[in-house]
Amino acid sequence: MTTKHNIVVVGAGGIGEAVALILLEKSAVAPNIFIGDINLDQAKNVAANLQSWTTREIYAHPFHMPKEGMTQEMEDILNKGHIILDCLPGALAPKMAGYSKKYDLHYANLTEYVNETDQIIALAKDAKQGFVLQTGLAPGFINILAHQLFQKFCKDHGVEEVEHISMKVGALTEYAVSPHFYGFTWSPVGVATEYLKDAIAVRGGKKVTLKSLAERDHILIDGVLYESDLTSGGAADLPDALAGKVKSLDYKTIRYKGHYGWVKKQLKKLKKKNRIARLQEVMENNIPRVENDLVLVYASVQGRDSNGILRKIEKAYSIRPVMVGNKMLRAIQTTTAAPLAQVAELLLEKKDLKGVITQSMLDTDEFMKGTFVKAFYG
Repeated sequence: MTTKHNIVVVGAGGIGEAVALILLEKSAVAPNIFIGDINLDQAKNVAANLQSWTTREIYAHPFHMPKEGMTQEMEDILNKGHIILDCLPGALAPKMAGYSKKYDLHYANLTEYVNETDQIIALAKDAKQGFVLQTGLAPGFINILAHQLFQKFCKDHGVEEVEHISMKVGALTEYAVSPHFYGFTWSPVGVATEYLKDAIAVRGGKKVTLKSLAERDHILIDGVLYESDLTSGGAADLPDALAGKVKSLDYKTIRYKGHYGWVKKQLKKLKKKNRIARLQEVMENNIPRVENDLVLVYASVQGRDSNGILRKIEKAYSIRPVMVGNKMLRAIQTTTAAPLAQVAELLLEKKDLKGVITQSMLDTDEFMKGTFVKAFYG
C-alpha cells in the first residue's frame, strides 16, 4: 500500500493478528490498525504484540466490540475507517457487512458460509464501496488461482471450454499418527462444518449439490501420497461464473491417507441431530492442536486444445511457517491472511471497485502479482 489508510480489523484471533502484522510489515506505507474484539483484553494483547513484532514505527489501537449495540469509541473508529477486514466467525459476517455499508467503508471477509454470503450479496448490491467476499485461502486464493489457470489454458490452446477444473487445499501438520492421521491447525468447528455441509460442484456442465466426503481420490505432491475429498464452501462462485465453460469442477480438501476413513467411522456412530457439534466434540476429544503446520494448495485445468489433443496445466504450493517481522506465523495464518491483505490493497488503492465483488470478478494476474500474495506464495 502506498497511502496511509485506517484499517479496521475485527476479530483478534490468529488470522486477525496475522493480517494486521502483514499489512504493517509489508505495506510500502504502514497503515493505522484498529483491532476490535468482543474480548477487549484479547484485542489489547494483539495491539501490544504488534508493537513488538513489527520492525517499524506503527499505530495499532485496540477497541471493544460489544455483543449488542455499539460503543461511542467503536462508532468513532468506523466513521474514520477506510475498510473492515472481517476475521470473525462467519455467522457475524452480515452484521459486519452492515456496519461497512452504514459507515461507508470497504469490506472483505473470509467465511465459506453460503447463507451468510448470500445475505451480504443482497445487502451490498448497491453499495458505494467494494465488498469482496470469501477471500481467504479456500474459498479465496484457490479460486483465483484456478480461474487464472482456466484463462491461461483457453488462451494458450485456442479454446473457450475445458473438461475439468480441480481445486484442492489441505491445512495439515508436519506429522500425523494413527488412527486419525490429523492435527488441528485451525478452527475445529470449521472442519466439522465443511465435512458435513453439502458441496457445490459442476458435473456434466451443470451446477450440482453433492454430499461432502462422497468422492475420495488420491494425489501425489512432492512425492507424498495424500487423499482428498469433497467438502463444502471451497468452490466459491466458480460454478456460476464458469457455467457453460467447464464440464466438471470441484473443490476437495487434502488430508493424510487414512484420515477420511477414521472420520467416516465416527460419523456412523453419530445421531442425526446436531451432527456438526457432535463431530466437532469427537474430534476435539481425540485430535490434538498442533502449531507446526503445512499448507498444500493444488489447482489444475484439463481439456482438449483446438486440435483435439488432451492437455493439462497445474500448479501446486507447499507452504510452511515463516518469520514476519519478529514473529513466526504459521502457514495457515499467512496463506489465509495474505489474500485478505491483497484484497484490502486492491480495494483501497483502486477507485473502481464497488458493490459485491466475488472471486471470479477479480483481475487474476493483478491479484497473483500483488505485494502480499507474492511475499507469501511466491
